[in-house]
Amino acid sequence: MKRHKRGKPERVIVGNVAVRIYHRLKGGYLVWEVADYSDGHRRLRSFSDHAEARREARRIAQSLASGETTAAQMRGPDAASYGRAVELLRPIGDPLELAVVRYAEAVGIVGDGGRLAEAAKFWKERNPDAMPTRTVRQAVDELLELKRSRGKSARYLEDLKSRLGRFAAAFEVNVADVRAADVQAWFDKLKVAPRTLLNFRRASLTLFEFAQARGYIGKGENPIAATEAVELGNGGAIAIYSPGECTKLLQAAPADFVPCLAVCAFAGLRSAEAERLDWADVDLASGFITVAPEKAKTRSRRLVSISTNLSAWLEPHRKARGALWHGSHPLYYGRQRQTAQASGVTWKPNALRHSFISYRLAQVQDAARVALEAGNSPGMVFRHYRELVRPEVAAEWFEIKPDAREGRA
Repeated sequence: MKRHKRGKPERVIVGNVAVRIYHRLKGGYLVWEVADYSDGHRRLRSFSDHAEARREARRIAQSLASGETTAAQMRGPDAASYGRAVELLRPIGDPLELAVVRYAEAVGIVGDGGRLAEAAKFWKERNPDAMPTRTVRQAVDELLELKRSRGKSARYLEDLKSRLGRFAAAFEVNVADVRAADVQAWFDKLKVAPRTLLNFRRASLTLFEFAQARGYIGKGENPIAATEAVELGNGGAIAIYSPGECTKLLQAAPADFVPCLAVCAFAGLRSAEAERLDWADVDLASGFITVAPEKAKTRSRRLVSISTNLSAWLEPHRKARGALWHGSHPLYYGRQRQTAQASGVTWKPNALRHSFISYRLAQVQDAARVALEAGNSPGMVFRHYRELVRPEVAAEWFEIKPDAREGRA
């Protein structure tokens, strides 16, 4: 058999098709590599035996030659169809044989060739490689900047930054690579109350809704939506304080925290609203607190009556202007813990506001009026607070006053 010089390719010819065999040294051994173009792309198949390499080269050449012979024998409609197929593939660059191989494989997956275009569109929308790349941290920063530019409150931004900062630290990957199972596992490991867990889930949901709207993840690919919904304890029942518990909290509270507790307990303000309130909003003379739109959760202005006992709690601390609360948001929650520990009363989130609504409804028997004062809907007030307390206990609540000598209850 004729030997070829090393490095010069040997050719195995069948008809008009030639398949090359290359002779190379690899790791000190002579190998034969057959150039295979049968699928439209060049692949080198290695053999340690020259005869085996020639057999494979001949098989490939015969296969390719058979296709050429079939094409050469085409007549009429078949030839036109072949020519049209080749023309359609020309911009793509794939040979007809490779295109048919891929088509057959795809139809085997989707089951219907007519659905391939739809399947391709679906894949493109959800393929991370076809989307802008953003890490979780980058997406968080973009979301915070957007919320800031849209005038969201400092407290909201601080809360969102805190929760999503922890999320970003746990998921140092692209947003498109976050999976629901991993997020669920992270949620499960958080040692927080159900309400806090719910807030983490809401913040994370906001992040991925933002990512989806900007094309960082595919439509319907929000991993947070696939995690378990958070069930609040007691079936979502309203938690309130008794007049005795409220008295203990007010007695134990640091002086700078008393006005905030009082407006939550006796005017029904949310803690976030109390943090934003200014003494200029508190008109003891007219007997009303004005909650401005930018300070209210619902972004709606409302007036709340100042009860006699609330006026007594606020009077010793009254100023012409300036914030009721001068500390930071974390310090506010620190004061809550400090007050609860000093009083021996368990702190119940939002319970002072819930207490006000419950006792106020029992006092005035008017859900619409209480809803206006609390910034809720009448339906919610009627549904959750009706018959929660008795009128005589409500009277005790609004009789809680500071001691005249010590400024305490």
